[in-house]
Amino acid sequence: MEGFKTLLYKECLRFWKVGFQTVLSPVLTAVLYLLIFGHVLEDHVQPFPGVSYTAFLVPGLVMMTVLQNAFANSSSSLIQSKITGNIVFVLLPPISYREFYSAYVIAAVLRGAMCGAGVLLAALPFVSIDIAQPGWILAFTLLGGAFLASLGVIAGIWADKFDQLAAFQNFLIMPLTMLSGVFYSIYTLPAFWQGVSHYNPVFYMIDGFRYGFFGVSDVAPEQSLMVVVACFAVVSWGTLNLLKRGWKLRA
Repeated sequence: MEGFKTLLYKECLRFWKVGFQTVLSPVLTAVLYLLIFGHVLEDHVQPFPGVSYTAFLVPGLVMMTVLQNAFANSSSSLIQSKITGNIVFVLLPPISYREFYSAYVIAAVLRGAMCGAGVLLAALPFVSIDIAQPGWILAFTLLGGAFLASLGVIAGIWADKFDQLAAFQNFLIMPLTMLSGVFYSIYTLPAFWQGVSHYNPVFYMIDGFRYGFFGVSDVAPEQSLMVVVACFAVVSWGTLNLLKRGWKLRA
C-alpha cells in the first residue's frame, strides 16, 4: 500500500509542478473554442429546445478536456519514464500491477477533473449554466476519465518514442473526441454519420455528461452509462493483463 501511495503522490506531483502547462494551458484552449464557436454559431444553432448553443457547448468542452488530459497524463508519464530509463525505479519496488495501474489512472483522472473544473469556472462569465443531475456528471467524469487514462497506459506501454505516441493521439484519440458531439447534436448529422457516432464510446461519455446539466440528451443516460461501463471494463481488463505480463516494460 505504501508503494501505491508513493507512486500516486509522484504522479500527482509530476503534473502539478508544471501546472501552467498541464492544467492552465488546456483550460485556455477550451475557452478559446468556447469564445470562437459560441460567437459564430450562437444565433444559428439551437441543439436542444430552450438551450442556447453556447450553453450546449460548455459541457462538451469540459468533458473533452477531461478525457484528453486524462489520456495525456498517463501516456506521457509512462513514455517519459521509458525513454529516460527511470521506469526501472518504479518496477523494482514491491508494488503490484494493480497498484501500478490504479496510481496512474487515479492521477490521470485527477488531472482531467481539475482541467474540466477549470474550463467550467472559466465559462461562467460567458454563459449561465444550471446543473440538473450532478450524479450523472460525477459518474461520467470518473468513468470517462478512467477509460481514457487506461487507454493512455496502453499507449504509453506500446509506444517506444514520442512519434508513436503522437500517432496514437492524432489518429485515435483526437478523432474519437472531435466526432463525439462536442460541438453539435448528432441528430443534425446525415443518417450514415449518426449511425457511425453510435459506435463511438466517447459520444456516450459526452452525451451522458451533458445530460447532467440539462436533463436532456441524444440518447438515454442509462444506455450511455451501460456503454461506458462496458468499455471501461474491457479496456481496464486489457491494461491490467498487459501490466501483469510486463509487456514492453520488463526485459
